[in-house]
Amino acid sequence: MRFKIFTLLALLAILLGLTACGEKATPTTTATATMASKPLPAKGISEKATPTTTATTTEQKQIATPTETAPPPPPSDLEKLLIDVFAPQPGEKVLVMSDLPHGKWTDNERWADRREMAIEWHSAFQQLGTRLGFSVHPLLTYPATGAHNGPLPEGGEMDGQRIRFEEILADTNIVAALTEYSATAPLIEFSQELPNLRVASMPGVVRSMEQTALAADYSEVARKSHILAAKLDQALGAEVEFSTGHRMYFDLRNRKAEADDGQLHADKEGVRVINLPSGEAYIVPYEGELEDQPSQTEGTIPMMYDDELVLLRVQENRISEVIGDSSEAAQIRGYIAMDEARRNIAELGLGCNDKAIISGNVLEDEKVLGMHWALGRSDHIGGTVGVADFSDPAHVVHWDIVYPLGGPIEIASLVLQYEDGTSEEIIRDGQHTIF
Repeated sequence: MRFKIFTLLALLAILLGLTACGEKATPTTTATATMASKPLPAKGISEKATPTTTATTTEQKQIATPTETAPPPPPSDLEKLLIDVFAPQPGEKVLVMSDLPHGKWTDNERWADRREMAIEWHSAFQQLGTRLGFSVHPLLTYPATGAHNGPLPEGGEMDGQRIRFEEILADTNIVAALTEYSATAPLIEFSQELPNLRVASMPGVVRSMEQTALAADYSEVARKSHILAAKLDQALGAEVEFSTGHRMYFDLRNRKAEADDGQLHADKEGVRVINLPSGEAYIVPYEGELEDQPSQTEGTIPMMYDDELVLLRVQENRISEVIGDSSEAAQIRGYIAMDEARRNIAELGLGCNDKAIISGNVLEDEKVLGMHWALGRSDHIGGTVGVADFSDPAHVVHWDIVYPLGGPIEIASLVLQYEDGTSEEIIRDGQHTIF
């Protein structure tokens, strides 16, 4: 009987020993599986942080502590864009703003989604700020102006509290304005008064641009835009032939070209406001403001309006006639006749963002390889026509007309004329010839 009891106890001890050995094997197996599923170390991260199968349980726990060895997660596409464009610095303050529909300025699907984008950008800035040491104001909303580049209202709301633009912008370094109606011109005015302020104006931005023009290599965008701006700056004028056969001369004397380069870092010089998406060089044609020096901008500009060709006759940098008997021509004629300041030729621009596509949205279309011009207000980009030149603030406009590669009207040729008597064709059949 004693022998049987002893035998049973011995067998029980063996079974317990086998079970204990099996439990000890578990951590090693788990560590191996974790290693197999781990990505390779990111560049710049020491491979010594990678756990090995021979590490003890204590070492594995230390390695798993994020504050000690785990590399930071890779930035999202949006965070990468924010870093590339703004390069926020520790201690800086960021403001995201959007406009709201009201009254006759009714909502639409894209506008509603843009406000959602503003919330997403605000959140992305907050997450990035936690890591990089800058702060983010609450989201600012304000009633839409109903006019592109018209005056902003006195203020808006943040967290349900009324706030004046001049107060909040004075306490801000970086602004991202995702709006229905462009606030570029008034924000440029604020940036001229507030040297620490830099602004990305994004009127009409849509989510799809995060996969197209906003996904561009902005170092390359900057390189090309500065090359184009330098050439425009050196030129006395630009001779343009459209694919319709019509010709136009833009007088570029007495003006300075700018690059909308997608770079809005703290050390940015010159105009500290960009459009986003970016990718253009632009200049205001000479508007004839000097005594006894009329502008030489003249010719015929073709434009498509509701799939109808409309021709604009230009003399001394002003639209003197709208040619055509169609209803579309009549609409353009009435629009321009509403205010004499709308006759002003306000911009000549050259797009250079390789990722931009023709989307029907001028914010992106003008960045496609090609040319655009604008009518109306020009003082915010280096010209002389401002809000006071319009008979009514509600008439203020800066309207871009775009001729992108692949559009219904292309640029057959654009030749720059230089002071030394030489010339250079920089666009041929819609394509840049200098890149």
